[in-house]
Amino acid sequence: MSPLAITLLVIAIVLIVAIVVLYFLGKKAQEREAAQKEQMDAVAQQVSMLIIDKKRMKLKDAGLPEAVVKEIPWYAKNTKAPVVKAKVGPQMMTLLCQADIFDEMPVKKEVKATVSGLYITKVKGLRGGNAQTDTKKKKGLRAWAARKRKELAEEQANTKKK
Repeated sequence: MSPLAITLLVIAIVLIVAIVVLYFLGKKAQEREAAQKEQMDAVAQQVSMLIIDKKRMKLKDAGLPEAVVKEIPWYAKNTKAPVVKAKVGPQMMTLLCQADIFDEMPVKKEVKATVSGLYITKVKGLRGGNAQTDTKKKKGLRAWAARKRKELAEEQANTKKK
């Protein structure tokens, strides 16, 4: 065999092994995510809150409690996360939010949210229906990927219902 054929064969084998490993790691991560989602749904509660501000900011700069910051892995402290400052009852709180509902969350309005610990999972407008915000379409690669991900999730949910 020629050296080129041997090289291509080795590269093909390495790629196949990498794809198989990534498949099993992804499957394990999905199982872990499903278990975490069940736990979060078990402790979730409805809370009425006034949204003061929302930003995407680094977790170490977000003003979260010290116990929460200690539990965050070192590589995740510098990543930007959706952070919401809200008034829950008489108390001001800094909460984390799911990325897919972050854009739907209205600012300076009272909403009814499903909260699990310091994590907001769902938001509804207090005066009936879902909270409406400005619906300008975001541009760019990340916005496109987020739209596609949301469409796929809705499509999968529809196929599971059938």
